[in-house]
Amino acid sequence: MRYSGKLEYAHHRKIRERNTLRYRFAHWPLWITVFFLAPGPLTFSLFAHGFTWGNGAWLAAVLLGTGIAGLRAQLPGVELRPYILRFDEDKPNPLYRRVCYTFAWNAAVNFALMNLIGLIIAAATGHWYMSQIYRYVYLPVCLIILLLGVTGLLPRVGRSTKGEGTDRRYFYGTVWAVTAAQTVLLVLWKALPQNQATSQVKLGIYAAVLLLMGLATYQGKLPRTRPIVAGELMAD
Repeated sequence: MRYSGKLEYAHHRKIRERNTLRYRFAHWPLWITVFFLAPGPLTFSLFAHGFTWGNGAWLAAVLLGTGIAGLRAQLPGVELRPYILRFDEDKPNPLYRRVCYTFAWNAAVNFALMNLIGLIIAAATGHWYMSQIYRYVYLPVCLIILLLGVTGLLPRVGRSTKGEGTDRRYFYGTVWAVTAAQTVLLVLWKALPQNQATSQVKLGIYAAVLLLMGLATYQGKLPRTRPIVAGELMAD
């Protein structure tokens, strides 16, 4: 379907020559979260059983790794100056951006998919198998996403930054949709009793939020989901 929503004109926005210290620090927690979530079964254990020494050890490793990368300006948004200035420019996409956005896609897509599978099974059978799903399904899906990242088939993960003005809307749209749906699902999980009928309600609402946010993304109604007109200079 051809995009018919609003466009974003880069020349209407001020070009940022350098990233402020506050801007750089604000992006660090985002990448801490992305890599902390990477071991799905360990993350599931955190929500199911609470914080353990394993979570603490992994968090320490993530803090150290992302901290070193941040000091070396090797995290998206933590660079000394914006890397993307021309959204249609055929410019090499640095390895650190490709790695970070690949794991960001995993954090966004994989957990949403695992919860969707769990909801479908619970709605159909009345039983929850989330532990088994994260134990046996999460890793294969993660490997597929990583493989797509290695081959440059994910938005923002290609070998070139050409098309960034369109790619970023897919990425941010996914983040908006998944974050909203997961938040609503968490509220429903806490508020409703655990039975087959409420599982069906949760599934319907969860799917509806994903669909509505996806539609809003397609129409460019959410921040950073409008295509940027090619050939203009701006900072991401």
